[in-house]
Amino acid sequence: MTAQRAFVVASSAGGLNALLVLLPSLPAGFPAPVVCVQHMHPHQPSLLADILARRCAVPVRFAAEGQVLEPGVVLVAPPDRHTVIDEGARIRLWDGPLVNHVRPSADLLFSSAAAVLGPRTVAVVLSGTGHDGAAGAAAVREAGGTVVVQAPPNCEFPGMVESTMRLVEPDAMLPVGEIGAAFQRLAAEAVA
Repeated sequence: MTAQRAFVVASSAGGLNALLVLLPSLPAGFPAPVVCVQHMHPHQPSLLADILARRCAVPVRFAAEGQVLEPGVVLVAPPDRHTVIDEGARIRLWDGPLVNHVRPSADLLFSSAAAVLGPRTVAVVLSGTGHDGAAGAAAVREAGGTVVVQAPPNCEFPGMVESTMRLVEPDAMLPVGEIGAAFQRLAAEAVA
């Protein structure tokens, strides 16, 4: 990967509806990779990638071990697998212990992205309950990255966003319908 940004997105309760607004707003050829953690039932097959792919101009697929982040491709964490970004901007799937009572954990995705990609990381927290993503967003900020949150009144469940905002002042707080345009602006900016 060059100096392009990478977008890491966290959602939980109410997150599917948010993702169904955000991701279809990205145009074909979007110039940055996107990796999403959506909390879901760990022991049932998930159709999340298929549901999103049918509505998006960008390809959407479940993340696979060793896969390299690609511009214009949305990767979704598979159920019950921590999904992190490793050296070389490669995906690593992990069956480790629950973090914040969940697997996959947004905190692990965000903090791994911050460690590998530093200021190129854009952490995005959408609707959800609990506090997963807050510590990871703080790690992204500490690494010089950008933090975007869905505006709490626009969330079906604002818990994750409010927890994040207790630790980090976001660079942008937007209704989900405006976050895709922010992605496009940020993706067009060069990062040192």
